[in-house]
Parts: sequence; C-alpha cells; structure tokens
Amino acid sequence: MATTSSTATLPGPQARSQGIALRRGVVLVLMTLVIPGSAQLVAGNRRLGRIALRIWLALIALLLVALVVLLVNRNFLIGLYANPITLRVLQVAVLVLGIGWALLMLDAWLIANPRGMAPRGRVLSGVLAFLLAACTGTVAWAGSGMFGAQASLIANVFVGGGQAEAEHGRYNILLMGGDAGADRWGMRPDTMIVASIDAETGRTVLFSLPRNLQWAPFPKDNPLHKLYPDGYWCKFKNPSDACLLNGIYTLAVTHKDLFPGVKYPGAEATADAVGETLGLDINYWAMIDLKGFEKLIDAVGGIRLDINKRIPIGSKSGPKGVYGYIEPGKNVLLDGFHALWFARSREGSSDYERMSRQKCVINAMVKQLNPSTVLTKFNDLAAASEKVIASNIPSEQLGTALDLALKGRSLPMSSVNFTPPLIKPVKPDFPKIREIVADKIAASEAKDNPEKASPAPSESASPSSSSSASSSPKPKPSKSSSSTQADDLETVCKVSS
Repeated sequence: MATTSSTATLPGPQARSQGIALRRGVVLVLMTLVIPGSAQLVAGNRRLGRIALRIWLALIALLLVALVVLLVNRNFLIGLYANPITLRVLQVAVLVLGIGWALLMLDAWLIANPRGMAPRGRVLSGVLAFLLAACTGTVAWAGSGMFGAQASLIANVFVGGGQAEAEHGRYNILLMGGDAGADRWGMRPDTMIVASIDAETGRTVLFSLPRNLQWAPFPKDNPLHKLYPDGYWCKFKNPSDACLLNGIYTLAVTHKDLFPGVKYPGAEATADAVGETLGLDINYWAMIDLKGFEKLIDAVGGIRLDINKRIPIGSKSGPKGVYGYIEPGKNVLLDGFHALWFARSREGSSDYERMSRQKCVINAMVKQLNPSTVLTKFNDLAAASEKVIASNIPSEQLGTALDLALKGRSLPMSSVNFTPPLIKPVKPDFPKIREIVADKIAASEAKDNPEKASPAPSESASPSSSSSASSSPKPKPSKSSSSTQADDLETVCKVSS
C-alpha cells in the first residue's frame, strides 16, 4: 500500500513532459539573452545560430579593441567616434542588431515547442520571451536615437575650420552669447568671453570684454582691416550707432563679399578682433543664442548658485517692465529661464556686473555638469545644443576638448573683466590689456609649473605691443577689485554674485 500511495503522488507522463518543455523554453530564452544564437545552435536552425554567434563574437572583439585604443589613444578613439559617418552607421547597426536579437529570443521560445507546455506554462514562458524581446528592442531603439542625435549635433554644430594646434601651449576659445530677436537686426554677441586653457593641465583663465568696447583692432590679414586700419570706430549721432565690439558680427555679415567661402564671416571677424585686442590667437569660437542657453540649462536639470542680491527679471524699458525677481540665497537652484535672467539682467546694475554673473554661470556649468548627467540626458542636451548657431571646433578635436574639460573641472578658474576702472571702453589702452592677459596667463601657468612665471608675448599681438611687452619688465599684478580680476572665480562668485 505504501508503494501505491507513493506512486500516486508522482506527476503523470504528460505533466512531466509539460514541465520539461517549460523549463526548456525558459532556458533557451535566457541562453539567447546571454549569448545570441546559442539556443539555435543547441536545438534549432544551426546555420542561423552560427551567424548570430559570429556576429556576437565580432562585436565583443570590436569592443575589446576599442577598450585597448581607449587606454592607448583616447583622443583618437573619441575623434573617430564623433565622426558623423561613424555615428550614422552605429545608428542603423544598433537598431538592426537589436531587432535581430529580439527575434532570436522569440524564435528560442518557439523552438521549445510551447504547444507541449501546460496552458499556464505557455503563458508564463511566452510573457517572459515577449518582455525580454520588447526590452531589447526598446533599448536598441533608444540607443539608435541617441546615436542619431549625436550625429545630428556634430554635423550641425561642429563645422570645423578652427586652428587645431595649441599656441604657446594653450587653446584659446571665444564664447559668444547672442540675441537675434525680432526687434534686433542680425546677430549681436552681447557676451564675449575667451577661455584660455592650458593644453596640459586644463587650467583655465577667463577674459571678458565689454560689448561697448570701441576701437577694436583687426589683424592685417582680416579683410575689415582695410576699412578700419586704426580699429573699429566711427563718428555717430546716437550712441546706438557707435562702432562697438558687439557690432562687428553684423558688420562682417553686411560685407560678406569680403569673406568668400567663409560660412560664418561674423563669427570669424569677431574672433579676429577679440584675439587682436587680447594679444591671443583664437583657436576656436562657439556661439549660442539666448533661447538655446535656456534650454541647455533645463536639459541638465538646472544649476546652483549663491545669490547675494535680488536680480530683476525684465527691465523698466521693456514691454513687460520688471515682472519678477530672482531672490538671494545660498546654493539656489535655477532653471533655464531664471539662469538666463541671472546672466543677462542689466536692470539696477551695469554691463560690467552682468559680465561677472555670466562667468559665474559658466563656472557653475563646468563644475556641476558630470558624465552621468550627459549620458542620462543626452538627447535633451543634443536638442538644446543645436541652438548653438555654430562652432568651428572640428569633430576630430572633441577628444582633446573633452580631455581638457575633465582635467580643468577640478581646478579653480581665474578671471579678468576688462571693465572700468581697469580699462575705459571708449578709448581702451590695448598694450595694457595685452600685458594683463600675458601676466594673468603666466600667473596661472606658474601654479602648475613655477618655471612658466614669465609671460611670453603672443604672436597675434601687434608689433608695437609685442615689442613693448618683451622689452619691459614683467608687469606687477593689477590692484583692481576682485570683480575685475579673480584668482579663484568660484570663491568670488560665492560672495559677489
């Protein structure tokens, strides 16, 4: 009787068969998840399995090669990856491979003969296979979209044409913030900041020029030099008609026939004038309109700043007047709209105070933007970044730029605002400006290498200013206020923003 009772508790042949089929189906689907094609090699179309497995092994080999190249020559790999053609190939390949992988999972479930499973097992295994296939397809779709966004971003923004070689061991990048609203004729870069970056350490000095600077000189090889050999200045009846630094962009666009084959004559002419003013060779320029800036800040989740005074939103002369304020506080989180007004507001302050706030915003973005934010919000960043009108940084130099950004974000930025009382925008002392630039760069380099304490004159400076700088002793540091010159911009921003 005991034997009979024991035998009665055992599942029948059909139940055992259904259980085996269920376990087989789950195992085959999971095998495909780990190694595509393995289920087909074991129990299905072996030819299909061999093709899938070879593709999988080839992808692993390519990944290993990429890791080796990343360790040996990271900049080359990033430059190759950043090529729009490479990204378009990846966009299609990821989508095709993802769909193929998902179909292999469904095929693995079919190989297990779901008809031989119990109804409940058939549903459970089918749901498992479908969910894994759907997840794989969704990830592939998202990855393909990310590669597409990257390709579009690089093709539209990083148009190339800049100077790839560092000058005196530095990369000088002109950052321009422009406004081409309906009430503005053309683009006027009201924000002009040069980031001078050490090519080895990434340590950065920011130089700000006021938009109302007059007599800005053009280098002799710039076509506008013939029109304004003594600098950009003209007689005017109204202050709005003055030949100011921020008007060079529109001036060059108006005379675009003088720049044959140049896609962005306004940006190139502005970069030349700024470089000649500072005595620096400008390697690259980048320009962003104000709405693009707002969306860029929103894409990274906002920035945090210490704000020590109320910042008006709007202006008394504007159509809405002053219709709000950014209230003071410590570590205030600003979205794109409020960060934009923090950077651009002039009501109750001056252009020069605004220049300081703009550099504090740049400093906050550099310090607070991290790789995880870029990865998780890349599509939003790419869409916002396409608001950048253009940059002449070539895609193959993005590896170098990224490397310097990663190095420099842990180092304090120093800063100079060329504003009164340091200079007079109406009649600037250009030799003095170039001396201050050389002195500030030398002081920055000396923090990493004391042997670089003596400044070297830039080749882009005018002959008179170069000879003056080389024959005179090293200038003493300026005694201007911290809002004009700062050795640690982050510290200054905490107390003066």
